[in-house]
Amino acid sequence: MGFLALIYGVISYVLFFAAFLYIIVFVGGDALPLDMFAKTIDAGTSPLSWAPAVLVNIGLLMLFGLQHTIMARQGFKKAMTKIIPWSIERSTYVLLTAIILFAIYTYWVPMPGVVWSITSPAWSMFMLALFFVGIGIVLLSTFLIDHFELFGLSQVWHRFKGKELPKPEFRTPLFYKNVRHPLYLGWIIFFWATPHMTVGHLVFASVWTIYIFVAIGYEERDLTRLFGDRYRNYVAKVPMIIPFGKSKD
Repeated sequence: MGFLALIYGVISYVLFFAAFLYIIVFVGGDALPLDMFAKTIDAGTSPLSWAPAVLVNIGLLMLFGLQHTIMARQGFKKAMTKIIPWSIERSTYVLLTAIILFAIYTYWVPMPGVVWSITSPAWSMFMLALFFVGIGIVLLSTFLIDHFELFGLSQVWHRFKGKELPKPEFRTPLFYKNVRHPLYLGWIIFFWATPHMTVGHLVFASVWTIYIFVAIGYEERDLTRLFGDRYRNYVAKVPMIIPFGKSKD
């Protein structure tokens, strides 16, 4: 069973990482430009009028938000591990995340109306640089905490080796000394840093940003329950998203 769990975890991780890489193309492909080679957030014409298109796109994003919010809760995890082994609980979460992301990429309805378009080459390059800085912060932040545990590989590896998974430790490496949620900050920069903002991109960025702040509320409650006063003291000293000022953001 340990070997099967390991294979399942690796497959889940590979599919998720492919979905993660593709979001760079999906969100930024038109600005790069890659829209002639792959499906992007703005590629093509909309088969629907604006109202149904908004509903379809928001529905896809809400599906992602619900899956992430529900499956990340401790009560759901406990219920889930009564059905499947603990070692593949996180891999299953990661696999379903990948499936939903690919569904978003596939069924997203383009809404190409222009909200803003930067014509200055220098400013366009600046926005593209910010775009890549954002996704870089996201990826680096996962490694600063524990990339392989976050995406289920540590769990299946420890199961394969017949070892207990180490208990989580409260650490604040690099970015985490200045902002409590650098991973979410990176996503916000990534979603909004574009030289060409369309209606579809605006819907995507807005809904995902709203979800981020909802997710932070749930995540901070979980972290407070897990680490107690250590996390409360951290909250009192370190800002949530904006990496300067006090923590009252």
